[in-house]
Amino acid sequence: MVIQAPISEPPTEPKWQVIVRLLRWDKPAGRLILMVPALWAIFLAARGAPPWPLIVVIIIGTLATSAAGCVVNDLWDRDIDPDVERTQNRPLASRALTVQTGIMVALVAFACAGGLALYLNPLSLALCIAAVPVIIGYPLAKRFFPIPQLVLSIAWGFAVLISWTAAVGQLEPTAWLLWGATVLWTLGFDTVYAMSDREDDQKLGINSSAIFFGDQVANAVGLFFLGTIGLLTAVGVWANLHLGFWVTLALGTGVWIWQYVRLRQAEIPQLTYGAIFQQNVWVGFILLGGMILGTLA
Repeated sequence: MVIQAPISEPPTEPKWQVIVRLLRWDKPAGRLILMVPALWAIFLAARGAPPWPLIVVIIIGTLATSAAGCVVNDLWDRDIDPDVERTQNRPLASRALTVQTGIMVALVAFACAGGLALYLNPLSLALCIAAVPVIIGYPLAKRFFPIPQLVLSIAWGFAVLISWTAAVGQLEPTAWLLWGATVLWTLGFDTVYAMSDREDDQKLGINSSAIFFGDQVANAVGLFFLGTIGLLTAVGVWANLHLGFWVTLALGTGVWIWQYVRLRQAEIPQLTYGAIFQQNVWVGFILLGGMILGTLA
């Protein structure tokens, strides 16, 4: 008689690891790319020398806010994500976590962000409060608004306004130029990110800028990046930034041109979209270094 060994169950993922995935802390690129415009703003507003406690508040605040936004997104999309290849294994989509747990995690993340916001001045605090409806409403936009990435871009833009006012207590012309650059940059890289989901989104009737621009989506991304370059140039002139900034802007421009050329190809490997998203994280930090260097005499 042959005795069969018992079939072992696959190891159960610890709940804390599932929550980490819910918060997207296992994918730092998406967290860092929100942190970038916030750091752009605080270093430019403070001419390269913001107080370290404020830098820490901004960094932790962006982490908490982006985490809260991810959980809210997954709560709204828990019945859609299972039908999208890229998102079907998210904790709420796969039912690895309950809706109640998701709501509790979102509330804790918002509470952490809110507690940090109390450290800021009244104008910055008011902007933090104004950003909340945009963050919560973004996942709904894809259901009725043809370019939901614009809503996300406006949410990203709040990182500039909040950080700038946190540093100097007011919104100056350069802040609005930087806000515009951030909105267009976000529209560019998030449209690229959405290109990987086009087939699934069309089946589900979900809107995205990648679908809205159709065959001209690569040209649209190119125009968004071109507008970003123009507005960052205006930031450099208005803020009287020095050589370090212009060198990094030239590098960033070269990367954006190369990305546009890649998107114009007839055959685009699926991994290209995620790679371009990752590259924009590095471009953002390179530009941050240039902004800091550019403020030095």
